[in-house]
Amino acid sequence: MQVLLCNSLPQSQSFVIPRSLGRRKVCFDGVSSFCSQKDIQSNSSVNNVVSSQSTSVQRPVEDCAEDLREVICNKIPFTTRRMLFASPLIYFCSYTSRYFSALALGDSSVTIEQVTPPVLPSGALFPSEERIVKLFENNTYSVVNIFDVTLRPQLKMTGVVEVPEGNGSGVIWDEQGHIVTNYHVVGNALSRNPTPGQVVARVNILASDGVQKNFEGKLIGADRDKDLAVLKVEASEDLLKPIKVGQSSALRVGQQCLAIGNPFGFDHTLTVGVISGLNREIFSQAGVTISGGIQTDAAINPGNSGGPLLDSKGNLIGINTAIFTQTGTSAGVGFAIASSTVLKIVPQLIQFGKVVRAGLNLDIAPDLLANQLNVRNGALILQVPGNSPAAKAGLLPTSRGFAGNIVLGDIIVAVDNKPVRNKAELSKVLDDYNVGEKVLLKIQRGSENLEVFLVLEEI
Repeated sequence: MQVLLCNSLPQSQSFVIPRSLGRRKVCFDGVSSFCSQKDIQSNSSVNNVVSSQSTSVQRPVEDCAEDLREVICNKIPFTTRRMLFASPLIYFCSYTSRYFSALALGDSSVTIEQVTPPVLPSGALFPSEERIVKLFENNTYSVVNIFDVTLRPQLKMTGVVEVPEGNGSGVIWDEQGHIVTNYHVVGNALSRNPTPGQVVARVNILASDGVQKNFEGKLIGADRDKDLAVLKVEASEDLLKPIKVGQSSALRVGQQCLAIGNPFGFDHTLTVGVISGLNREIFSQAGVTISGGIQTDAAINPGNSGGPLLDSKGNLIGINTAIFTQTGTSAGVGFAIASSTVLKIVPQLIQFGKVVRAGLNLDIAPDLLANQLNVRNGALILQVPGNSPAAKAGLLPTSRGFAGNIVLGDIIVAVDNKPVRNKAELSKVLDDYNVGEKVLLKIQRGSENLEVFLVLEEI
């Protein structure tokens, strides 16, 4: 194995390293040879020995190593080999840092004023922008942030602690402190069957100075079938700014709408869009289907639930409740419960703590069973309670004949000339009626078509 000294020895001159030497000794001896040569050249300069060509040195490895040891002992007594090998690297880094820092000095021929562009005044907003800004400013104080609260035991402590489970929005309904939101926003707390007046949520109300005020949200009433719930807070009247309610029945596809809520916890966020569909079937997170829903492309995300959908006049036309998505975020298709439904449900929740629904005191066959019995159109009556208005009106249930065969009962095919194709459509039609009202039922009994008047009951 041959090793050449760095640039100081001609290529023809070399020395041989014994195979018994390791890599560390080779490196150490190489540096030793380099230092020894530098020492010889220095002594030659002192003796005025000048040569026109670089002087080559060839020495045994043992002598070179001995010279380096002598240099280390006499001239650099505290230098270790690690420090010796690190010194060139430190010098290289310091040299390159000085070089690159010099490149970042900038252009001294210009001033900050010369490279700073002029800042133009914002000026007045366009009329359309100003209108949206005013709508948001006038209605944002009617929107609250709601945190669902459940009670959990805390480890190594007695009693219970309140743990926020979810986040959503709500609207201030009146000056008495009633807050309207979605059932599923406080669904975790409601699943524990709380009593009216029990705290089920924390409600943050935005004050005029921009500070969030925190209150206990006590349960007043909830309706899972329409995904609505009413809470109450004990807040001063200056904080309670009720939302203005508009007519959802007059909506038209294409008109502008605005949604205000707390998506992902970002409180009082505004999104703008249009009404993109009407009379939609909403599949709520509460696990129910709500008819008459409003479809919008205004961005609705988790946390918007329970917040208001406003028309271009700032009136409430719906309560945002669901989104259609495959990613968990807004895909441009959101749904809101129409204000006409909200106006019917919320006053009952405030007054009675529940919804008083009008209906027929009948047992209607599920759609799957009706299809198995070859009933393709209408709502099949399975049972009729005794002494009920339906029994007194002569409605017949499904029964078994003498031979064990199934005898179909009456099939409701229309209510006040409104067609009914299944059980769900019957419930949807009866939502528009109140307890005590009389309706005309069109009945199919075998091959006969009958008409029966019936007074609606509370169900």
